Amino acid sequence: MMNFNLVGKLVSILISSIVLFSSVYKDASPYVIVLGVAQDGGAPHAACIKECCSLKWNNPNLHNRVSSIGIVDPKTKEVWMIDATPDFTNQLHTLSNNQQFSLKGIFLTHAHIGHYTGLIHLGREVMGAKKVVVNAMPKMKSFLENNGPWSQLVDLENIDINMLNNNEVQKLNENISITPFLVPHRDEFSETVGYKIEGPSKSLVFIPDIDKWDKWKKDIVAIVEKNDFSLLDGTFYDINELPGRDMEKIPHPFIVETMHLFNNSNDKKSIFFIHLNHTNPALNNYSLEHNHIKNNGFNVAFRNQIFNL
Repeated sequence: MMNFNLVGKLVSILISSIVLFSSVYKDASPYVIVLGVAQDGGAPHAACIKECCSLKWNNPNLHNRVSSIGIVDPKTKEVWMIDATPDFTNQLHTLSNNQQFSLKGIFLTHAHIGHYTGLIHLGREVMGAKKVVVNAMPKMKSFLENNGPWSQLVDLENIDINMLNNNEVQKLNENISITPFLVPHRDEFSETVGYKIEGPSKSLVFIPDIDKWDKWKKDIVAIVEKNDFSLLDGTFYDINELPGRDMEKIPHPFIVETMHLFNNSNDKKSIFFIHLNHTNPALNNYSLEHNHIKNNGFNVAFRNQIFNL
């Protein structure tokens, strides 16, 4: 015989749980999620059979996706992506929460392959998307409009390019805003920007690609102090990482240089290194270099990491 009292209690508990979950979900704050942490080529890296990649080839769980972050507003079920990488397929799936959240737009930092080539998935051969808003600076906008296959995305209205301006605030919704700012980098096809993302209570700075800090007219120490979280270019750990290469031609700030710059800062705990080259030992959580970063009060970003805004 069915125990109706027990069934009634279970139904009551279930309804209460649903109400509580709905309340929590409704009041949830926006956040940034890390979608990838590797440099443009990812890790494992094409044609790499060195120790840094050899163990990763046959174990997808060890793959490091290309540097990208997402902005999520659980209240409105809206999401935005910063940079469309070669790992766009998996990153979009993660960001949209299995298609439960709506992609409202993509923000691009610059025209290096790890930061915009994922746009190709929006075209007729894959998604056949309709007017996905792609936010880009003037030179980046012109590059996409005047070079195939990207121009086809414009012609077929798979994407709708919104032009950004340096230091001009973009209001995403009532909870979130984003501001692009120019940074020095190898600008063969476009300018390069970082982004400041502001939520109801906290802010985050994202600078995945930049040349040496002293090439920038702004003070990175002051910028970090003014924000709650800073995801900074950590492409290379130090100058010894790529023997035989002229590091002046790829002048990213070394992680050891950034740590030295912030050595006496009280804000080092808010710094998370991202955009790590496949050769960067900091990608290995058990390496001496990774431990050195952590022991000195800094952090290495990891996939699916959450930063509440």
